[in-house]
Amino acid sequence: MTLEKSIQNRRRWLWLILISAPGVIVLSIFLGVGWNEPGFLFNPAQRGILEVRLWRVFLGVLVGASLSAGGVILQAVLRNPLADPYVLGLSSGAGLSAALCIVGGGLALGALVLPMAGFVGALVSLAAVYRLARVGRTTAPHTLVLAGVVWGSLCGSLLMFIVSQSSAEGLHAIMWWFLGDLQVFDAGMVRIMAVLIAASFAALAFFARDLNVILLGDEMAGHVGLHPERVKIAVLSLAAVLTASAVSVSGLIGFVGLVVPHAMRALVGPDHRRLLPASVAAGAAFLALADGLGRLLFFPIEIPVGIFTSLIGGPFFLFLLRGRRKEMWS
Repeated sequence: MTLEKSIQNRRRWLWLILISAPGVIVLSIFLGVGWNEPGFLFNPAQRGILEVRLWRVFLGVLVGASLSAGGVILQAVLRNPLADPYVLGLSSGAGLSAALCIVGGGLALGALVLPMAGFVGALVSLAAVYRLARVGRTTAPHTLVLAGVVWGSLCGSLLMFIVSQSSAEGLHAIMWWFLGDLQVFDAGMVRIMAVLIAASFAALAFFARDLNVILLGDEMAGHVGLHPERVKIAVLSLAAVLTASAVSVSGLIGFVGLVVPHAMRALVGPDHRRLLPASVAAGAAFLALADGLGRLLFFPIEIPVGIFTSLIGGPFFLFLLRGRRKEMWS
């Protein structure tokens, strides 16, 4: 296949993903109660169910898009195909901060306290990992990964200690955070997160070409006039804001930032001008659909979306790694 033909195919895949994602998101609204009678949700008597469902799907779109974009950024900056928004310890930091808030009685101060604690924990984790990994004026990708693993292990150990000492009520709240959930308890918080996520996406659009250059290495980036450290700080900060925003309102949802960018890279190629929009659209549709299937498959029992993404994400990632490992970065 010629290079021109390959680029045309990748563009077609991009448009197909962008066009089909909204349809998948709409479909996810009807999964669960009333799935076999779509008109059920539009009955005036069921208006409350429809409103809750719409907020839940909207949150799934925000979280899925954010985690996918974060995965794309980290895989580019770290030049590591196994990187995702949790590899730098962001999730462990957010979880530890949320657990400290719970056991410290922070829930009594209002519904916004727990999400904000997770948000602050994720940002502090990124700052700590970047500072630990920095040697002189440079930060090597493998050093960032190692620092992230160590920081995540430290936060995870402290988190397990807190769990072992928690009361039954505190343990239930912490476990909800671990499992991941798209229930909307405060619409105002979701609106705030939506503004942060939209602003991050707008800023990220300016870094697509820079991410392409970063993949070539710091030395090559310097030769073409790019300051790699400044770009890394900027895009890692955006990844932290996206991940922290998602984690703060949904808890820990794994595999989205790992599987979706891999799948999109295999379809649309490594050019971030195509990869970023494809991953954002596919991540939004994937998580909204996963949440809908979690409501539907074992109805009336509901599977938390974090468990569901792990159950389907693990095998899919192994299949993807096996079948496309030679072409994902070419």
